[in-house]
Amino acid sequence: MIHFVVVGILTLLSTYGLYMFVLTNEILLPIQASEQAIAIDNLFDLHWLLISFFFSLIMVFLVYSIVVFRRRKGDEGAGEHFEGNTTLEIIWTIVPLIIVLFIAFRGSEALADVERRDPNAYEVTVIASQWNWQFEYPDGETSSDLVLPKDTQILLRMYSQDVIHSFWVPEFRVKQDILPGGEEYIRELRITPNELGDFKIRCAELCGQLHYSMLADVSVVTESKFEVWLSEQSDICELDDITCGNKWVEKNGCVACHSLTGEVIVGPSWLGLYGSEVPLDDGTTVTANEEYIRNSILQPASQVHEGFNGNLMPPSFGDTLSAEQIDQIIAFIQSIK
Repeated sequence: MIHFVVVGILTLLSTYGLYMFVLTNEILLPIQASEQAIAIDNLFDLHWLLISFFFSLIMVFLVYSIVVFRRRKGDEGAGEHFEGNTTLEIIWTIVPLIIVLFIAFRGSEALADVERRDPNAYEVTVIASQWNWQFEYPDGETSSDLVLPKDTQILLRMYSQDVIHSFWVPEFRVKQDILPGGEEYIRELRITPNELGDFKIRCAELCGQLHYSMLADVSVVTESKFEVWLSEQSDICELDDITCGNKWVEKNGCVACHSLTGEVIVGPSWLGLYGSEVPLDDGTTVTANEEYIRNSILQPASQVHEGFNGNLMPPSFGDTLSAEQIDQIIAFIQSIK
């Protein structure tokens, strides 16, 4: 009996050590930054505790038996023979079944908490494309960064313009695959940010050559700062053309594919582009003037730069950009020398 008492105490001590200092959310997971993360982390916590206990139970029994019941020097006798223990086999069949059912119940509770709907949720449209994120707000504001008010449930309505992507902010815990096919295939995800700060949006689905760099900033701010930020995202720009063009370029995520430094990312660099001779994939050349750049924005597959895939350029900018905004983008590109 003394052996069971000792093993029981050692198992409890080992479980406590593993659970408190090794298998903990604080060490293994990023910070918790949404209401949905609370339910998910509680489920993780339960798993860490069970893993710590069963690992300790097995290893303590194993190591204790090796040390205490090892064959002593000069002992040539055979161990006691036994053929099984029906009671023990019933216990280790019933107990795991109860644990699995309990975890399934707790999992359904966590899922219900994650998907709980607020009828007043703030709606944001997420548009994913290779390799760029774009966000549209209810009053028509657009941004290449996601800014959210704290303690407000956000309903993200998401679709892809090309291949399957997956929206994931590790600090929010939840993620959702985004399907191609436009607005007919919208997927929804609900998030209630509860921590002020800056985080990163990542694509969690292998989506092509630059999958690794498909990142965007997400900022959780107070309600008052969010209202100020929204007012700054207006499609009205009363500054000079170059500055306004830079604003539209940043809002639409153009620099995710076109560098300003001469580096080739996905599409041609804009450094020194304006006025240069551009070789096309049909063997001809064209001068990169206003007409060529405007046509490249509105009909990107009609005059494809040699060595590049014109089908990667979203064809929707003619719908999302006004003629004035396109002129201002051209002025901005012209200024990059």
